[in-house]
Amino acid sequence: MDQPIILDRLLKHGKKDMVSFHVPGHKNGKIYERYNYKNFTGQWLSLDVTEIPGMDNLHAPEDMIKEAQERAAKFYRADHTFFLVDGTSCGIIAMLMAVANPGDKIIVPRDCHKSVLHGLILGNLIPAYIQPEVCSDTGIPMGILPETVERAFKEHPEAKALVITYPNYYGICSDVQEIAKIVHKYDKILLVDEAHGAHLNLSEALPVPAIEAGADIAVQSTHKTLPAFTQASMLHVKSRKVNVDRLKMMLAMHQSTSPSYLLMASLDMARTIVEGEGKFLMDQLLGHVEHFKKQIAAIGKIKILDQGLVGKLGVKAVDATKLVIDMTELGISGTLLEELLRTKYHIQVEMANMSAIVAVSTIGNDRRDFERFIHALMGIKDGKGIAHRHIEVPLYSYRIPPMRLTPRQSIYMEKVAVDFTNSSGKISGEYLIPYPPGIPLLCPGEEITEEVIQYVQLLKRNGVQIIGIEDKELQKIKIIEF
Repeated sequence: MDQPIILDRLLKHGKKDMVSFHVPGHKNGKIYERYNYKNFTGQWLSLDVTEIPGMDNLHAPEDMIKEAQERAAKFYRADHTFFLVDGTSCGIIAMLMAVANPGDKIIVPRDCHKSVLHGLILGNLIPAYIQPEVCSDTGIPMGILPETVERAFKEHPEAKALVITYPNYYGICSDVQEIAKIVHKYDKILLVDEAHGAHLNLSEALPVPAIEAGADIAVQSTHKTLPAFTQASMLHVKSRKVNVDRLKMMLAMHQSTSPSYLLMASLDMARTIVEGEGKFLMDQLLGHVEHFKKQIAAIGKIKILDQGLVGKLGVKAVDATKLVIDMTELGISGTLLEELLRTKYHIQVEMANMSAIVAVSTIGNDRRDFERFIHALMGIKDGKGIAHRHIEVPLYSYRIPPMRLTPRQSIYMEKVAVDFTNSSGKISGEYLIPYPPGIPLLCPGEEITEEVIQYVQLLKRNGVQIIGIEDKELQKIKIIEF
């Protein structure tokens, strides 16, 4: 009999003693060892049940799930909280379709998560794009300026809502309080993708949570920064503008009809832990982070994204638990740094681009994790034979190309491949996204301009990764003909 491939690989990985500076927030289950409630981690199979009598129903809760959601709502200062078992993505899609009808317009930052684009397609909604600011030194997307939001609503008064990401992948936070005032001044709805912010209410030293800042709906990946299982998220509502019954319907449409009780239990477990000791655990974590940053500063020539950005480029705050580390001054790219940490030091970070890595620290990390991280970075700095050419990302205006077809129209239309260099004036059937910064140059349905072609060729010569396109060599691009 063959061995189970996935389980076997997972068990082998669990024996590697890898330090996790990536999601999920429970850090390989380390935090559960401290809060081993009735041997929670030793009874997996017996907890995997379905909607039998006494177990309640996620889509029509009347008992334990209802009470657990109400406790979470109270903790997060929301009017309503809904448990999500299909990740934050399903919550983002549901909230978009709950506040807008087919054909309605939504103001959307260009660097949004792809689930926002999926929500536009499924809801047949029309995006009015706005641009985040971009740091010229790092290529990293920064904040959305309040005046950018105000201008967007003046240009698109028919728009029903604004959706923003807060914090972004790098821990950068826009001025969501000021943005909320502008959105509500125009009698619109503020939707927040707060996937990386489930922990923000654990310390006043962290950015203000979106719901407390004035968001009407915020969706959080509880599994990313708190000790819930992967795919377990929460959606919070604090608004009279939101039709909660319609939101419930949309959540039922976009979530499994067989929700995992393990995921729901982990959400309630995460809330129990952080409501009881979350502030204490976060104080510990922020102390570890401060120690880490001091030690790295003493090493020299290693940059960490920090609070010095506040007040610039639309940045209102920076989440200190996100460690964005740049060693390009030493000739080490972000992608090489990630590889060295993983293969030589058994430290896995969340993400790497050409210039930096992103390490996600949570209350599941302890001082030993940070000491191993410091030791590894010191070793890499002093290592020999690891020099790597730093890839420069040429600056670009990120002008948004004309939209010829809506996202929904473009996804269903036939596409043909043509030479990229001769595609000016055609309608793109694919995304063109340089990484960094992860902001699309082109989205499906938009016109390919000569400016985009020339800039992409420049990026290719500089070795910058382009994602979202089938032909990785970018000789061809799929276009829409009609």
